[in-house]
Amino acid sequence: MPSRESYVVRRGKKQTGRRAEKEASQKGSLFTAALSLNVSGVPAPSKPTSPASTFWQPIRSFALSQLTSLVRRATLRESDLAPKYEKVHNFKVHTFRGPHWCEYCANFMWGLIAQGVKCADCGLNVHKQCSKVVPNDCQPDLRHVKKVYSCDLTTLVKAHNTKRPMVVDMCIQEIEARGLQSEGLYRISGFSELIEDVKLAFDRDGEKADISSSAYEDINIITGALKLYFRELPIPIITYDAYPRFIEAAKITDAEKRLESIHEALKLLPPAHCESLRYLMAHLKRVTQCEKENLMSSENLGIVFGPTLMRAPDLDAMTALNDIRYQRLVVETLITNEDVLF
Repeated sequence: MPSRESYVVRRGKKQTGRRAEKEASQKGSLFTAALSLNVSGVPAPSKPTSPASTFWQPIRSFALSQLTSLVRRATLRESDLAPKYEKVHNFKVHTFRGPHWCEYCANFMWGLIAQGVKCADCGLNVHKQCSKVVPNDCQPDLRHVKKVYSCDLTTLVKAHNTKRPMVVDMCIQEIEARGLQSEGLYRISGFSELIEDVKLAFDRDGEKADISSSAYEDINIITGALKLYFRELPIPIITYDAYPRFIEAAKITDAEKRLESIHEALKLLPPAHCESLRYLMAHLKRVTQCEKENLMSSENLGIVFGPTLMRAPDLDAMTALNDIRYQRLVVETLITNEDVLF
């Protein structure tokens, strides 16, 4: 049988709990009244306007506008964030001066020369054995990534914290601003010396490079610089691993099945490569919409960009030559069906 003392304690707790709930209810009703918010879900009966409601009306409007602004700002900020691309470390054998410890296992790195390996992109120092189990979480540092051209695509976008390489974004924006109706766009080459100047400008100045009409009046120089960037990628935008799947898909005669096969092949591309390819194909589709002026159809663009975006991995010359027509067909299909494939 419970004692009187325990009964008094329980009763005191209940009274304290009811008192707290009552105070919270009063505060909530005050806040709700201030903002005129109906949180119960039951339609509130209409009441005549009182001086108190007139007083709270400006405060309620201000609070709601601020809340809406915060939500909109948070949504925009989330959409602007660069995607989290996974990247493997670029380890190379390194000789360290002075004592060094492995940044993975925290053990001493013994030896006088070649004590371990160092990531050329982020500077991570580990044992050679530890490099095999280090996660693919390389965060490239701009102190180590000192150029734009001939740099791995994923390394570049992670180093600059962008969705796509700056070269791709800036060149396409410049081309669409003043060159979509230029005859022979992407087919006609600009002066190679000036294209090299654009390349050096990107390597030196990055996103501050000036490629405006005041610096390069001929739009073919900008298109040449964009094609050169894709040609000099150490790993093509359509990677060596995915290349055979794209070629096999292009050999399918049935158009619908070929489209499905190319869609599956796109899943093999690294996220940064796929996003850059999507952006480029959307741009090339807009180029084809001005075909009457620039005379560049999806087939013509496929001929230009096929060998630029796809390179055969260690194939003999005859096989690589035979693949050219399939490379053209892949790019042509990507342009024509850009809205479906990506």
